[in-house]
Amino acid sequence: MRTILVTGAAGFIGSNFVRMLITRGEDVKLVALDKLTYAGNLANLEDLLTDPRLVFVKADICDKAAIEKIWDEHKITEVVHFAAESHVDRSILDSGPFVQTNIVGTQVLLDVARAQGVQKYLQVSTDEVYGTLPEDRLEIKFTEQTPLEPNSPYSASKAAGDCLVRSYYHTFHMPVLTTRCSNNYGPYHFPEKMIPLFVTNLIEGKKVPLYGDGMNVRDWLYVEDHCDGIWTVLNKGKFGDVYNIGGHNEIPNRKITEIILKEMGKDWDANVQYVKDRPGHDRRYAIDAGKMQRELGWTPKYKFEQAIKATIQWYRENEKWWRSIKSGEYLKYYQTQYVNR
Repeated sequence: MRTILVTGAAGFIGSNFVRMLITRGEDVKLVALDKLTYAGNLANLEDLLTDPRLVFVKADICDKAAIEKIWDEHKITEVVHFAAESHVDRSILDSGPFVQTNIVGTQVLLDVARAQGVQKYLQVSTDEVYGTLPEDRLEIKFTEQTPLEPNSPYSASKAAGDCLVRSYYHTFHMPVLTTRCSNNYGPYHFPEKMIPLFVTNLIEGKKVPLYGDGMNVRDWLYVEDHCDGIWTVLNKGKFGDVYNIGGHNEIPNRKITEIILKEMGKDWDANVQYVKDRPGHDRRYAIDAGKMQRELGWTPKYKFEQAIKATIQWYRENEKWWRSIKSGEYLKYYQTQYVNR
């Protein structure tokens, strides 16, 4: 049986990936690793923890001895590496944790995986490593050949991790794969990111903080499509290659705000607060996912109009989950990041 180490498995995308494989009944054993920092929430996996195909381990990917012990105990054959500090705003406040987790942690994981003869190693990355695109040239999108030009400490740390992965393929012939996705949304998304923040704020009767003029464009990808794309690359991808995974949904933040307000029966003037834009805010991202379709036969299944409604409904039905998060440390961060801007 394939035994897959899933790092960052209690985070947003990692937990959805674990959930997808368990629900589908894939013939795999999953070792779900997470450090359980502020964004790692074991409640994301709570209903799966009794499944015999899943083992949860609390550990830090920067701890080489711990990773080696996990490998020895569970005989890992493959790695899907989600674990990362991922919030741009937090990286602007303090880049240290991003360098540690996204660069050093990736290096440690690569070293152990190489020494143990890993059969497949998949690096889950982001389109943010490519930088930004011109707003007036909509035909231009990120391809796998687009140069890396990261513009935030977060994206710089992810780009560095990607470069390490690439180097281990060329230097050591490691069986590595890299995916780069556009902006995800869906269930279990930590409520500091735009869509879950806006939805939960509106449920609480609070305003939503819209950065700048609201015209920053992102390509929105439903998390289940992303997880399916990752699984496709893990099973069919060519070692050493990069695969862009996108949702074909380029939408300005202002339009996203309008859609959420309409779906939740709220008006603009009473519920939107413009806040000062963050430093170095990229204006436009757009993924060309043609390689995924041409070479692996993958395309996204979910339409944005339906998936955003399902996402909003999930947050309405799971208030206990997000209300337990929007307290304590998170409230202090929220105060720093938004209230005083």
